[in-house]
Amino acid sequence: MTRPLPALGAQELAIMKVVWRLKDVSVREVYETLRERRPVAYTTVMTMMNTLEGKGYLKKELDGRAFRYRPAVPERRVVTRMVKEFVERVFDGSTAPLLAHLVTSTELSDEEREELRRLIDGAK
Repeated sequence: MTRPLPALGAQELAIMKVVWRLKDVSVREVYETLRERRPVAYTTVMTMMNTLEGKGYLKKELDGRAFRYRPAVPERRVVTRMVKEFVERVFDGSTAPLLAHLVTSTELSDEEREELRRLIDGAK
């Protein structure tokens, strides 16, 4: 049985999204990617990546003088857990109110609503 992973904060999740997308990265690569969207300190990224490694989300390997990082946990596993926690916290564990909210939301495009229909119909 796998051990439960500690929750991810918003900054940690942003870093993990970069690592999942790029697969094998240095702190510098993550830093440069995050910096495209907002100011962030290199040392902050480095510290958080070390924290993520300690939490079990990243694996690191020495490559010359720098470390390379890879995901230790699949993105799907993390997202599934985060969605379950959200549904439990906001909708008392019931997915029906969440789906009702998504379907009636004015922020969903017709294409997104149709995709939800296809997914629900395909899950039968």
